[in-house]
Amino acid sequence: MITMSHSATIAAETHAEPKAKVRNLSLDRARTFLTLVVLLHHAVIPYTHFGHTDPASWIGFDIIVLATDSFFMAMFFFLSGLFTWPGIARKAPQVFLRDRLLRLGLPFAVAAFTVIPLAYYAIALREDPELTFAAFWWKTVTSGPWPSGPIWFVWVLLAFDLTASLLYRVSTHLVDPGNRISIRGFKQPAAFWLMLAVVTIIAYVPALVYFGANRWFEFGPFSVQASRILLYFAYFFIGVSVGAANFDRGILSADGQLPNSRWLWVIVTLIPYCLMWCMIYIKREILDNPDVLPHWYHVFYGTFFALFSASILLAILAFFLHSKTPGPTLLDRMQADAYGMFLVHYPIALWIQYALFDYELPAIVKAAIGFVLTVMLSWGVTAGLRKIPGASHVL
Repeated sequence: MITMSHSATIAAETHAEPKAKVRNLSLDRARTFLTLVVLLHHAVIPYTHFGHTDPASWIGFDIIVLATDSFFMAMFFFLSGLFTWPGIARKAPQVFLRDRLLRLGLPFAVAAFTVIPLAYYAIALREDPELTFAAFWWKTVTSGPWPSGPIWFVWVLLAFDLTASLLYRVSTHLVDPGNRISIRGFKQPAAFWLMLAVVTIIAYVPALVYFGANRWFEFGPFSVQASRILLYFAYFFIGVSVGAANFDRGILSADGQLPNSRWLWVIVTLIPYCLMWCMIYIKREILDNPDVLPHWYHVFYGTFFALFSASILLAILAFFLHSKTPGPTLLDRMQADAYGMFLVHYPIALWIQYALFDYELPAIVKAAIGFVLTVMLSWGVTAGLRKIPGASHVL
């Protein structure tokens, strides 16, 4: 147990002025790993029961997609928030705004007009082989629909960053409660997990009950899943709190208890994951896949979803914090290009799937080809784009 004197010290230290952080190898690797998870998700989803846009399918991909869809974007927001508070503290408001617009706003705008129409043209061409790209592009940006694909994350992160900047001007101490729990998590990761679970259940379950799982807020290319927007902000702001001060004394310290209990968190993660599958069985076999699910179903499923997301976040970070592998590893070499790979991979993935559609190959073979080629090509494209003068400041 934390002593009273240590608790007092923690309370005082959370008011410390945020400081600039040096690069954290473990978190860089975790972020790059998540980028590969995104590419894997999009490589296998056509071959699942849920996606099934290809004649081939495999139940193993449903197992993967249920897991990835339930945590990876929330974890991205958590990692994105970690160094936000110190960044706001170091920069004047107009400088912070300029930097965020350059890093997030500009790539989103460019991708919305180029990458996304190119990606969805592969799907439209399957339905209408005579459709030209020019006609499809014009319809997309004028009358719509104008889906955002995975780049919705970029504009939402920009909105969260600007919200954090405003909150910082209101009070620099808004993050103190979360920061104190992070510091307590140095010795007691379960305390941090409990806070994360409770906050995200409160943020997610009521919204899931109200909106359902399939409702999206959409305005042109600006879209976000209605039931998850508060969940994502909760992860982002908790990340902000963790990174606000005393980072080396908190839950994500390599010297803390979290890395030492990594296998325990794997077990904890499996429990809500299995319960999510139980709920899916109930939906399909007992409720007969109704168009509108009862509220009690959303309450149970949403709770298990939030518990799984919180648990796997700690499990993954525990393994990366524990790893002492000297660099450069493959993840280290890919790190500088990971953001660009996220931005450009979607049309590559969809056009590879378009090319493989008519081949009678097992789903595992198609997905493996798609994943490997998507990684290689998106990495190559990003590396080439980053050689353009000034592009490395954006990508």
